[in-house]
Amino acid sequence: MTRTMATIGTKWKPIVIYTIGLKTLRFGEIFARIEIISKKVLTEQLKELVEDEIVAREEFNETPMRVEYTLTEKGIDLLKILNQLTLWNRKYNDPYRKRKPTP
Repeated sequence: MTRTMATIGTKWKPIVIYTIGLKTLRFGEIFARIEIISKKVLTEQLKELVEDEIVAREEFNETPMRVEYTLTEKGIDLLKILNQLTLWNRKYNDPYRKRKPTP
């Protein structure tokens, strides 16, 4: 568990993985979809995810240079787990679910 959390345990990595999903996106598209992340932090998170082989980075020799990000097989497997966590959260943390009164 410790190693797992070291790989995906930052605030942003699961959000970046979830945002990319099964699509191929450019940096600007990821940045626009997350909205509240800084460009510096997104750059760092993407770099680490590429190093951990969760995200693939493809550069195209164009002017201006185009770079696209997509999940690897490892990343897609992780996305499935993140989707399960999302379902768990919806089940147990639904804001409309009846809450027990506090004493």
